[in-house]
Amino acid sequence: NAERYKLPSVEEIEDELKQTPNLKIIKQRISDVFQVLGDFKNRRDPDRSRGDYISILTKDLCSYYGYNEYLIQKFMSIFPNGTELLEFLEANDQPRPVIIRSNSLKTRRAELARNLINRGMNVDPAAEWTKIGLIVYDSQVPVGATPEYLAGHYMLQGLSSFLPVMALAPRPEETILDVCSAPGGKSSHIAALMKNTGVLYANDANMQRCRAVIGNLHRLGVNNAVVSNLDGREFAKIMPQGFDRVLLDAPCSGTGVIWKDGSVKTRRDSQDVQRCHTLQRELILAALDSINANSKTGGYLVYSTCSVLVEENEAVVDYALRKRDCKLVPMGLDVGVQGFTKFREYRFHPSLCLTRRYYPHVHNIDGFFVAKFKKLSNSKSA
Repeated sequence: NAERYKLPSVEEIEDELKQTPNLKIIKQRISDVFQVLGDFKNRRDPDRSRGDYISILTKDLCSYYGYNEYLIQKFMSIFPNGTELLEFLEANDQPRPVIIRSNSLKTRRAELARNLINRGMNVDPAAEWTKIGLIVYDSQVPVGATPEYLAGHYMLQGLSSFLPVMALAPRPEETILDVCSAPGGKSSHIAALMKNTGVLYANDANMQRCRAVIGNLHRLGVNNAVVSNLDGREFAKIMPQGFDRVLLDAPCSGTGVIWKDGSVKTRRDSQDVQRCHTLQRELILAALDSINANSKTGGYLVYSTCSVLVEENEAVVDYALRKRDCKLVPMGLDVGVQGFTKFREYRFHPSLCLTRRYYPHVHNIDGFFVAKFKKLSNSKSA
């Protein structure tokens, strides 16, 4: 007979929380409660409900990892498996590796790696799915100040930000819009794939951040770009059907990059997420309306976020499918786990299995989401 686990009372837990929490006790209790939930019939305390266990587990996860209850409950529903939930929470506290993207407008990865190794940097090709990324293990010189950096041979950027551009698959001579382009990593990557031809609109709603875009595009030798400082929702009015491809890396809650900003753990609440969700829905429709469905080479939108929340990802994509004449298409990337087609009370279009989620504990990159649309006609109704 499995050993039964005695759950402390709510009063005991509340008394405990008034004192400095003993992390060792909390960690042990988290692990015990997960074991009970895994074999509830045999291990439960007969006087306590599943709800009691989950409520204590939620409080313990909040105090151990430093989150508010809102986010812990969100993460518990995305990762119902206890082991995976803990792996995700642990990974959120670990910095991601330092990654650089070699700039094909000026150099090749192998040549760049050789030069950087000679300067005292320990680098390796980054991941099997990219031909241009390098991982930096350690360096005797500041990575953002080498002669190669200043000459624009590489950009410092997270691996996750390679994905939306790879999915977008820009072609030379196209007209392309990057709606939220600061600080310019993705835009400069797009320009390199366009081989500096065509026209790239690198837009950002924040003027300060536009300055970073301008600086980076100059340094990296991009000369097919126009930098604009507009609200992304304006493009449908200013340049309706003006683009072959659009990248919308939407503003979001940042729940995929908590290691960069720990304040997200306690600051983000349902109002924040609702605000993001509303803006994302407005931006995605404007992005679709600024694409020309009759483009000879394109007609594609890539939507991405650095959030793991369904409200900001699948729910926004599903909304766009209902509102416009478009469909989801494969992204041509082998990496990532499938997006949700159903989640709690949500029932999404079955094609949402073509979207991809990325997790720090699975792919060692930021939490991220990518979806690729093909616009079927310029009609404004689905």
